[in-house]
Amino acid sequence: LNRQVDLEQALKAALSKVAELLNLRTGWVWLLHEESGENYLAAAQNLPPALADHPERMTGTCYCLDTYRAGDLEGAANVNVVTCSRLKWLADGTYGLKYHASIPLYAHDKRLGVLNVASPDWRQLSEEELRILYTVGDMLCIAVERARLFSQSMQLGVVEERNRLAREIHDTLAQRLAGITLQLESAEAILEAGGDSDRLHRAISHALEQARASLEEARRSVLDLRAAPLEGRSLSQALAALAKAAMQEHGLVVEYRVSGAELPLPARLEAGLYRIAQEAIVNAAQHAGIGNASLHLEIKPERVRLAVADRGQGFDLARIPPGRFGLLGMNERARLLGGELRIESSPGSGARIEVSVPLAVGEARH
Repeated sequence: LNRQVDLEQALKAALSKVAELLNLRTGWVWLLHEESGENYLAAAQNLPPALADHPERMTGTCYCLDTYRAGDLEGAANVNVVTCSRLKWLADGTYGLKYHASIPLYAHDKRLGVLNVASPDWRQLSEEELRILYTVGDMLCIAVERARLFSQSMQLGVVEERNRLAREIHDTLAQRLAGITLQLESAEAILEAGGDSDRLHRAISHALEQARASLEEARRSVLDLRAAPLEGRSLSQALAALAKAAMQEHGLVVEYRVSGAELPLPARLEAGLYRIAQEAIVNAAQHAGIGNASLHLEIKPERVRLAVADRGQGFDLARIPPGRFGLLGMNERARLLGGELRIESSPGSGARIEVSVPLAVGEARH
């Protein structure tokens, strides 16, 4: 059970082991939907043909589920107590099964479902067998909750990735496409007014430049999606490579330095910090109006700091149009990491972007 995060596989493995340990032929597990509370067959072991060939018979409610919902399964713990209502009126294809044990599954006071194991023999399970069965039920409850939490974390990861894509599209492609539209509208107006060809040519040339830049940005985004940001490297190594590539890709000389302890960081934190550095370097290349910048990573047991600075033209913090310089995306990344983004800039005095993320006790060792 501890080796599995796939719920169906974990339940099947448990059913197989229970059947082997207790010499029981068949078993199945009912779980309740977290949202609707309706029961569904989550896993089955060696169902008889009368049930396997007629899946509709394994839907809906039954005596043991009704009893479970009523909060009274104490009398259903032994094989010779409950006559299975799904098998009771079937004559053929049942392997002779008529009776099953029903083990309620709870996570604290939360109802999860029912474990059923069946046997053609009308025999009573021993106290030791029942203890084993209830222990397996407790372990199944832990496995179900862990699998559901894992699924929820994956869904949250998908939501975060969708938000990241939305940020990148808004900060890059959407703005460039808006610029292209503006230039083409200007060209159309010049044509309609019979304006000079030089103005028309400039408008079309600007639109073409922005279209090419948009295409390059789209290609970069696709490459970012296809490959893991760090590609198996540590954060420090990945940032060093990013600084080195800035000259080739953006014509920007980036001085990189790292200080503090070389501690391994959580993968999610490393990826987020790398993306922030990547965006900040692109911003410096596009807007600073200068050919050099600095990138500094500081790692301490209690905190990680990342700073990108330049001595370029700077900007007025009070007059930044919404979404400009990728600041929205960087700020959201920092917030999702549990950190804070700080921006220092003024016209003619360069700019400094710093993100600071606290580390939980022991987190940097994971």
